[in-house]
Amino acid sequence: MKVDITIAILLVLVAAAIGYVIGNVLRKKLSDSLVTNAETLAAKMIEDAKRQAEVVAMEAAVQAKDVVYQAKEELERQFEQESREKRRDLQALEKRLQQKEENLDKKTNLFDQRDADFLKREQGLAQREQSLSNKEQGLTQKEEKLDALVGEQKAKLEQIAGMTAAEAKKFLMDSMEDEAKLDVAKLIKAMEEEARETADKKAKEVLALAMQRYAGEYVAERSVSVVTLPSDEMKGRIIGREGRNIRALEAATGIDLIIDDTPEAVILSGFNPVRREVAKLSLQKLIADGRIHPGRIEEVVAKSQEEIEQAMKEAGEQAAFDLGVHGIHPEILKLIGRLKYRTSYSQNVYQHSLEVAFLCGIMAAELGINVKQAKRAGLLHDLGKAVDHEIEGSHAVIGADIAKKYGESPKIVHAIMAHHEDEKPATVLAVLVQAADALSGARPGARREMMETYVKRLDDLERIATSFDGVVTSFAIQAGREIRVMVSSDQVTDDRALVLAKDIAKKIETEMTYPGQIKVNVIRETRATEYAR
Repeated sequence: MKVDITIAILLVLVAAAIGYVIGNVLRKKLSDSLVTNAETLAAKMIEDAKRQAEVVAMEAAVQAKDVVYQAKEELERQFEQESREKRRDLQALEKRLQQKEENLDKKTNLFDQRDADFLKREQGLAQREQSLSNKEQGLTQKEEKLDALVGEQKAKLEQIAGMTAAEAKKFLMDSMEDEAKLDVAKLIKAMEEEARETADKKAKEVLALAMQRYAGEYVAERSVSVVTLPSDEMKGRIIGREGRNIRALEAATGIDLIIDDTPEAVILSGFNPVRREVAKLSLQKLIADGRIHPGRIEEVVAKSQEEIEQAMKEAGEQAAFDLGVHGIHPEILKLIGRLKYRTSYSQNVYQHSLEVAFLCGIMAAELGINVKQAKRAGLLHDLGKAVDHEIEGSHAVIGADIAKKYGESPKIVHAIMAHHEDEKPATVLAVLVQAADALSGARPGARREMMETYVKRLDDLERIATSFDGVVTSFAIQAGREIRVMVSSDQVTDDRALVLAKDIAKKIETEMTYPGQIKVNVIRETRATEYAR
């Protein structure tokens, strides 16, 4: 607008200047008439310039008004849009506040209901306590009356029998002891027969008792791995925001992570040794890498699983190669490699299997039987321990089933089944495997037991057995897992032998601490001797 006004003013000035110049020139060169015409023309041009300037000024004013109007409309639109957005935000905030208020009302109602229920329970407990107190008072009074009656009856009985209560009790106990023992023996025998029909239930009870005695040490040492951290700051990164990293790691591996006050250490807890090894390897990789988040955790766990599977496969193949045993099914080789992460009483089962295989081979060579077959049976004898935490049953039975499934010969299957007396050894090969297993597991230093402790445990077993009347001698065998008690046939009857086995087992449970279970065999032999003359 200012530019247009300036142009109009310039046009007026230019026109005035032109008219002035033309007038002077015409005054000098032309006549008076021409000068007059020129002045008239100049005045006309000046008038036209003024009108044109006015028009330009009016147009500029109109344009200015349009610009102001458009700017005003734009500001109104922006203001209206901002107002709508603020209204939406306020409505959303109001809605959230209303939801929180409703949730608080619900929680308040719930707490009120719980308080009411708690008061009702307290009232009920108070009523029951009062009722029990009343009953207890009544029972106390009845007990006093009964004690008085019993005292009177005892006095009358002592007067009639001519002996005191203690003398009568001793007489009855002495006269009925033998009869009671026989009755107990018969009852135990009947119960044993009934137990054989429900063998599965009894086996579970035995396992439960064994786990109860040994669970603390076993769980602490056989189902836990420890990963060392570079610093305590790493614990927070492993846990992650709101625990998302540790939950992702537990979900991916199936192993519990325990992060406590132990400085610079994380405990991995789980019964599956392979999963525990995968979790340990994954955590070590994540700590070394430094990038710890759910996506990275899944990726590292998947790679660790592949590495562990490959390591198990290579370990199984290496064992077969070292022993010179060929033609074993690949799935069996994987299970053999899996034993690398399995321990039994702190003894590595993979190394134990190799040791048993070598011992079987040496004994087979001495006896002149098939060496490779003996090594094969020794290598596979603990195959079931690779999956005994996944399948119910004895590891010998599980291993025999797996070997049979993957085409092993009947002799190998029988040797696996019989190495813990789950089946009576019927071949020389089965006896060799049983002997080699006992040698590898029972030798001092193979398992967590010092020489002095080992010998003392065997001596204690034999001492406890020989402390009973009628026992001639006893022998602790199977590395202390079994004791055979030889009794005199003159002093111990068949029924009494059952009672004696129970008594010895009970005394062993009371006086000794041992892993697993101990089998007590009472052997009674009758010999008839006569001389022909």
